[in-house]
Amino acid sequence: MSQYSGLQRLHPPLILASSSAIRLALLQGAGLSVEVRPASVDEDHAKRTARGAGHGPDTTALLLAGLKAASVGDADAIVIGADQLLVCDDMWFDKPPDLAAARDHLLALRGRTHVLHTAVSVHQAGRMIWQHVSRPRLTMLAFSDQKLDAYLALEAEKILCSVGAYRLEGPGLQLFAQVEGEHAAILGLPLLALLDFLRGQGLLLR
Repeated sequence: MSQYSGLQRLHPPLILASSSAIRLALLQGAGLSVEVRPASVDEDHAKRTARGAGHGPDTTALLLAGLKAASVGDADAIVIGADQLLVCDDMWFDKPPDLAAARDHLLALRGRTHVLHTAVSVHQAGRMIWQHVSRPRLTMLAFSDQKLDAYLALEAEKILCSVGAYRLEGPGLQLFAQVEGEHAAILGLPLLALLDFLRGQGLLLR
């Protein structure tokens, strides 16, 4: 009997420590079988603590991703945690709580370049075994107020789950002049690096 199902080893199982539908779709789209166990982490408190300690966005994103993976206790499984921070000219952005805040975010990003510090941390048996940060760079158009209002009306609450108040996988692509980096990392998971790690661990066929 094969030790693999499709491209993936049957054991140990993979767990995604996130309720993100996009991250799950990215993993499943790459042919992975993943169990979802949302992490229990106070992200706002952890982020404030990290910034207060002088940590930069890479370190903070890795810390948050690691906390999420560590919050899922499973001795056998490979647990995947991920986090993403948006930084523009040293300003850190959180997910907007409402459409008014989303509009302010997009106005602040309009015509400027920002970086998405996208981190993934993999844990097994209570310890971190691998981590990685990807840094896609995105430049927004200097779009008109009319276009901004039309975009907000079109997308509405859909963009409130995005740290940048845009969905690059949807009409948000029209807000950009240039995009540099892996598409999956922009959406929230450095997938190519993660797949390479899993292959190196014998969890995926070479």
